[in-house]
Amino acid sequence: MLLRTVIFASVVAVAATQIPAIVHLVSPPAPQPVVTDTGQQDAKPQPVALPSGRVRLAGDARGHFNGSFKINGKPVDGLIDTGASLVAINESTARRLGFGGNGLDFRYTINTANGTTQGAKVILDRIEIGSIRVRDVDAFVLRDNALSNTLVGMTFLQKLKSYQVQDGALTLSQ
Repeated sequence: MLLRTVIFASVVAVAATQIPAIVHLVSPPAPQPVVTDTGQQDAKPQPVALPSGRVRLAGDARGHFNGSFKINGKPVDGLIDTGASLVAINESTARRLGFGGNGLDFRYTINTANGTTQGAKVILDRIEIGSIRVRDVDAFVLRDNALSNTLVGMTFLQKLKSYQVQDGALTLSQ
């Protein structure tokens, strides 16, 4: 019964996280400002410096909180999603993190907004952002065509002391 509940929660979380992608596909594109190349690379979302054990992320134009994480010591850009039950990574990211294709058991059927896919349950050794480090985080690996970016959900957030959205920014505290 617990396994069914976890699978159902995972399916709902993954489906909920894919809805913004569908809305983005059917919405007319917003006009893009003209930007001149200054020779610098695109800025990555960076946490604001706070006392040790605290990180503050500014929301983007759509109110999403993106961050530059280290998962198992490797840099990974991710979206913090309080509506996702678990952390979800795609297969390509999983390989970069050391989870081999043969070692992944894609036995869980997961329904997303983009259709049905297979998922493999893994435990991430650690997830870091700024001065925050969380160990032993449950996650699901989804096929690349089902998930384009990393979603950092409640299995990460529940291990923190607190998280709070205020004035368009998300503050994480450990």
